[in-house]
Amino acid sequence: MTTPYQQQSQAPVPPQSPPQGPPQAAPPMPPQAPHQTAPHQTNPYQAAPHHHAPHHSAPHHHTQPPQPQPHQQMPSGPPSQPYAGVGPYTSPIPVRRTSLGNALASEWTKIKSVRSTIWTLSVMVALVIGIGLLVAATTADSDYDTVPTTLPGFFGTLLGQLCVVTLGVLVITSEYSTGMIRTTLTACPQRSRVLTAKALVFFTLSFTITTVALVLVAYASMGMHSGPAVAEPTGDQILGATVGAGLYVSLLGLLSLAVGAILRHSAGAITTMLGVVLLPSILPAFLMMSDSLRDLGSKMLEYSSPQSLASLFQIDDGLNNGWPQLSVLAGITAAAMIAAYALLEKRDV
Repeated sequence: MTTPYQQQSQAPVPPQSPPQGPPQAAPPMPPQAPHQTAPHQTNPYQAAPHHHAPHHSAPHHHTQPPQPQPHQQMPSGPPSQPYAGVGPYTSPIPVRRTSLGNALASEWTKIKSVRSTIWTLSVMVALVIGIGLLVAATTADSDYDTVPTTLPGFFGTLLGQLCVVTLGVLVITSEYSTGMIRTTLTACPQRSRVLTAKALVFFTLSFTITTVALVLVAYASMGMHSGPAVAEPTGDQILGATVGAGLYVSLLGLLSLAVGAILRHSAGAITTMLGVVLLPSILPAFLMMSDSLRDLGSKMLEYSSPQSLASLFQIDDGLNNGWPQLSVLAGITAAAMIAAYALLEKRDV
C-alpha cells in the first residue's frame, strides 16, 4: 500500500515546452495542508517522504537590514551624583533613640488597659477599706486602751495582700501565656529594660493605691474613736500602719513579679507565692512540737506575713516595729529580681 505522497512522487513528469510569448508571473503557491501521518505508519514521529514537486520560482522580496541604533548617552557627572529627581529616602516619622522612659510609658499603657489590673486592685481596695471600716464601726472606744486606733486596717490588709500577689504574677506571666512577650522584646530588645519598667510601674502603682487605702482607714478609725479613754496613736504607729504596711504589701507583689519571670507560668507562680505567704504561718505550729526545731519555728513565725504586718501596726508592745521584717523581705525580693534578670537574658522567649 502506498501513500498519496508516494504515488505523486512515482508519476512521470511530462516534458515542458519552452514558453511562448512574454514571460508571465508565476501563480501563487496554494496553501499547504498540515502534515498528517499516514495510516500505515506506526511511529507518529517518523518523517514523511520528501516530495519532488515542480519548482516554481517566486519573486524575491528584498528587505532592508536593520540599522544599528545609536547608543544612549548617560548623563555626565561624578558617579556619586544621583540622577535628577532621585535622592536618599527620608522618613516622615522622627527617629530618635529610645530610653527607659519609653519603656515605662509602654508598660503603663499595658497595665492600665488590662481588665485584670482594674478588677484585682478594685477587690484589694474594697477588702482593705471595707473590712477596716467595718471593724472600726463595730468596736468601742474601750477596745483601744492598749492598742492603737489604726488597728482596723490590719484585718483588711491580711486579705488584700493576696490580690497584690496575684496581680504581680499576672503582670509578667500573662504576656508569656498570650505570646505578647515576643512583641514586647522585639520592640525593646534590651530585656533588662523591659523587666525594670515592669517592676517600677507595678511597684509604684501597688504602693500608691495600698498606702492611700490604709491612710483612709487609719484616719477614719481615729475619727470614730477619740476620747479620754483612747490612747492617741504616735507618729511611728501611724507611719507603720500606712507607709510601712503599704511598702510591705508592694514588696510582696514585686517578689511575685520576680517569681513569675522565673517560672513564666501563672498557676505555678501564684501557687508558689501562696506558699510563701501562708506556709510560714502554718508550719511553726508543727515545728514547735519538737525541741530541736522550736527555735526554727519561732523564727519562721516571727518573719511570717501576718506577724510582720502585726509588728508594723504595733498591735502588741512586745513586738518590734516591723522594720526588721521589712528589711528581710526587701533582701529576698532583691535576690529574686537578680535571678529574674539573669534568666531573662539567658533564656529564649
